[in-house]
Amino acid sequence: MISVQARILYAKINSPPSKVISSRGHYLITEDGREIFDATGGAAVAAVGHNHPTIKSAITQQLDEVAYCYSPFFTTPAAERIATFLTESTNEEMTKTFIVSSSTEAIEASLKIARQYHVERGQPQRTRFIARRQSYHGNTLGALATGYHKARRAVYEDILAKNVSHVSPCYPYRGKRPGESDESYVQRLADELEREFQAVGPDTVCAFIAETITGATLGCAPPVPGYFPAIKAVCDRHGALLIMDEVMSGMGRSGTLHAWEQEGVVPDLQTVAKGLGAGYAPIGALLVGKKVVDALTQGTGGFVHSQTYQGHPIACAAAYAVQTLIQEQNLLDNVRVQGDYLGRLLTERIGCHPNVGDVRGRGLFWGIEFVTDKETKTPFPVGDQVAQTVHLTGLQDEHCISLLPSSGNVDGTQGDVVLIAPAYNITAPEVEDLVDRVEKVIESVFDQS
Repeated sequence: MISVQARILYAKINSPPSKVISSRGHYLITEDGREIFDATGGAAVAAVGHNHPTIKSAITQQLDEVAYCYSPFFTTPAAERIATFLTESTNEEMTKTFIVSSSTEAIEASLKIARQYHVERGQPQRTRFIARRQSYHGNTLGALATGYHKARRAVYEDILAKNVSHVSPCYPYRGKRPGESDESYVQRLADELEREFQAVGPDTVCAFIAETITGATLGCAPPVPGYFPAIKAVCDRHGALLIMDEVMSGMGRSGTLHAWEQEGVVPDLQTVAKGLGAGYAPIGALLVGKKVVDALTQGTGGFVHSQTYQGHPIACAAAYAVQTLIQEQNLLDNVRVQGDYLGRLLTERIGCHPNVGDVRGRGLFWGIEFVTDKETKTPFPVGDQVAQTVHLTGLQDEHCISLLPSSGNVDGTQGDVVLIAPAYNITAPEVEDLVDRVEKVIESVFDQS
């Protein structure tokens, strides 16, 4: 008899991962009895922890009302509530919300609406996008083309869109020159973007897209002060839109509901997902700025795009319950307080380790970059699979912690980082427990290598 596991196409086809049979709070309980501290909420998803009764109740209530209807034909109170919450949370800077089922769908929608915006305004020649190297925006072909995760792109490279070019990320650990000030570094990156606009033709660019705080590919690198205002100035000068991808860093993960609130800039388009529904249902959203909405309203009057499950009532109800809980329990304050504590403890406890090159992040969103030598910042050989080894070591019985590994942060191929992104309701003792486990994992991996 064929087992259920044999029917799933796993990431490693013949290597099924651990089976999780229950969960609570910060913990995942596996079939073999391990209680694993989910220190990353999966991929920065489980923002309020697992198995929260308030969220489960909201989902059950929505099931009693309506589980599904086709959004192009109907709307629901659940969809209207979360859309209203999202637009109001931006102080009406973003005036419409397009609700989808994943982060990748939100990115695809942002690319499409950027293109339609320019067509509606009589500029059909705008067909290009500019993005950043060492970025990741999703796994569908359009999103994969804008991102620059070399390993994930490699097999699909020949079928990816060729209308995307890439510039340097804001990556001060490796990008800043010795003695260079933040101001000079920002200017250098803005000048590089300007040169790219000129190289492809300023009037051919739809938008520049960037993660507000980088996600897994670059390992939680916050922008230096002034970066996004300088970048938006370049976009505005040439009539291109600014798309800020907050799939990972948004919805409270960085300490404010929207990460751009800390950057002194408002995007034209914004994508959110992971922290929006906190994993209780698949949901993402595109937030649309007023000038884009106005262009479509005054033109064709519609958005030429749809998804079967857009505005799904159960997902919307779950997301609204999550966001209500975050507000009612003042969890954004907790993200800032415990995030500062987490960053300080990580720096104190592992920052001096000879194989830890950088500890960086903001809020409850932290990355640890590993190197062979702190002075030269030399990455480990790709074949060593250091980040994956750290992850797998963490899952062992003596540690029982899940960390999110990634690679390619140096040049798209080399480089190893792990991410830490616990639930927003984490306490100080739990932060201490988390850091204890991380320290022991790192000692186990490197001090025995």
